[in-house]
Amino acid sequence: MRRALELGARAEGRTRPNPAVGAVVVANQQIVGEGYHPAAGQPHAEVFALQAAAGHTAGADLYVTLEPCSHQGRTGPCTEAIIAAGIARVFVGTQDPNPQVAGSGIRRLRQAGIQVELGLCEKDSQRLIAPFAKHITTGLPFVILKSAVTLDGQTATSTGDSQWISNTQSREEVHRLRDRVDAIMVGVGTALNDNPKLTTRLPGGRDALRVVVDSQLRTPSQAALLHLDSTAETLIAYIATAPEDRRRCLAMGRAVLLETAEREGRVDLHDLLTQLGSRGVQSILLEGGAQLNAAFLKAGLIDRMMIFVAPKVVGGNGGYGIFAGQGVSCLADAMQLQDIRINRFGDDVLIEGEVKRCLPA
Repeated sequence: MRRALELGARAEGRTRPNPAVGAVVVANQQIVGEGYHPAAGQPHAEVFALQAAAGHTAGADLYVTLEPCSHQGRTGPCTEAIIAAGIARVFVGTQDPNPQVAGSGIRRLRQAGIQVELGLCEKDSQRLIAPFAKHITTGLPFVILKSAVTLDGQTATSTGDSQWISNTQSREEVHRLRDRVDAIMVGVGTALNDNPKLTTRLPGGRDALRVVVDSQLRTPSQAALLHLDSTAETLIAYIATAPEDRRRCLAMGRAVLLETAEREGRVDLHDLLTQLGSRGVQSILLEGGAQLNAAFLKAGLIDRMMIFVAPKVVGGNGGYGIFAGQGVSCLADAMQLQDIRINRFGDDVLIEGEVKRCLPA
């Protein structure tokens, strides 16, 4: 199953609207076939693995990270391919959250006399499909907050200098992350102060949709993210009170303007995520700044946090934190993370976890 997870991860961010899935066929304690789902419209992971194991599938075991589908979509039901191949046992990482499947694939296999074991490497399997699972059940994208901080919790010095807190290895990992998400989101403050490109600078990398949350359309028409040689669009979210001249100016350029509902004089983030979800966006990398991060935190819309901690100390209390505002007054009300993972990138440490409980809106 670990190998199946590795295979599934190869297509993260490439399979929308489908989930990323990996599969391995084992016969006589040897891997005889493996595969993963590369993109929507192409065969599923199980089919590739069965094809690779041709001639060795009768009585073999199949390890698959997600419950095999039992319905006709762009491709045929994987359950029927598994049954026809003579597979004896199927080990499933996690049940499919898609209401069209939701246990029916497992039932079909068992009805055919195949032994099915559910829950092997379940957390890892669920993490692989987290964006798909949230989108298919709520219509909303999965939001990953990413930030880099010093040991004393600062994202920049008192003058706003933040280049670079994290090291080269950490920044390369961020570009790999950008390559796997559907959208990258920043607030207008970040667009004004840092003039970012929000591109994926990897060989063969893929640029994600760029989203700027800008209630009053203050993003300059000369902003770098509006003048890129990229196939990905730049979308600017605003509210109805934004100046008409700014709408005309940005609409004449390469920006895609998206009007949202208003909440306390700003973009209603829930409405924004709903609209992005309706456009098929399953995952968002939230890259700040502090005001936008705080708004997402308050609205309870963060699903995962990834914090790169660098062995540096700014000192004093004049720097910047991940979140703006006062925060909670009682630790019992603090956001908590679970399923914590810790990785090293050179001297930096990445702390990553799923949100257990968000602050009330």
